Amino acid sequence: MPHPFSNERTAFLTYLRTEKHLSPRTEDAYARDLDKFLAYCETRQITDLSAITVHHLRENLASLHRKGLTGKSLRRWLSSLRAFFRFGIRRGWLKTNPADGLQAPKVEKKLPKVLDVDQAGQFVEVKDEGFLGKRDRALLELIYSSGLRLAEAVGLNLNDIDLREGAVTVTGKGNKTRQLPVGRQARDAVKAWLPERALVAPPEETALFIGQRGKRLTPRAVQLRMQQLSIRQNMDEPVHPHMLRHSFASHMLESSGDLRLVQELLGHANISTTQVYTHLDFQHLAKVYDKAHPRAQKKSSRD
Repeated sequence: MPHPFSNERTAFLTYLRTEKHLSPRTEDAYARDLDKFLAYCETRQITDLSAITVHHLRENLASLHRKGLTGKSLRRWLSSLRAFFRFGIRRGWLKTNPADGLQAPKVEKKLPKVLDVDQAGQFVEVKDEGFLGKRDRALLELIYSSGLRLAEAVGLNLNDIDLREGAVTVTGKGNKTRQLPVGRQARDAVKAWLPERALVAPPEETALFIGQRGKRLTPRAVQLRMQQLSIRQNMDEPVHPHMLRHSFASHMLESSGDLRLVQELLGHANISTTQVYTHLDFQHLAKVYDKAHPRAQKKSSRD
């Protein structure tokens, strides 16, 4: 016996593929979400699309939540059903969208992982000499020193950095530029890198950071290199480029307490994006409090 609404399902997925031009992967995601609800309809013996109510959706949503689906997955599930029902209205199968007004659980925002000051220093202080060692040290020091995004770091050109003034001009999201300070250790690392770069780079190459073939580094190459360095630098877990940026932001906020300053340095358009670091800062303060305050420490076994 065919599943309920199998013809409607086929028509919807064909529409996604041929008219919306969605990728096979995205189409598969829609299909999986839709199939979850169609399986529910089968158990409830719902065979008329117009008989579906918000109560059915809410009941299925609760069931999926109990089975362990995350808030993010449930929101995607609901989005897929809304799209299916909108398609049904256009086809004349439905008069209203039963998913309207239904809210999926909020997605809990995960706080970004950060390194503490000692861990950050351990990671960026690459000791190897030669082309790769000096390049990696300069790149990591600069990302951590100025809080750069990966795309911003690999997009730097030679004339973007002023070592005498200790400043770097960065092109961020929306093609917006901002000028950032560069710390002493990052300046020293870049100075040590430039002679090595000059031995390999062709005259027409403007990139500050290049590979051994003389071409601009790609974001993927940096990610892979940092995975390797995470092992070589004896880190507890793999360090990715954004972790250095998060660490920069957290450490700046711990030291300055100035959220607006951190927003400007990171190039965030909205301060709400920067506010995640206030939670990180609170976590740091809470750990210090737990260790330092005599009334916060756990009772000993003698008590």
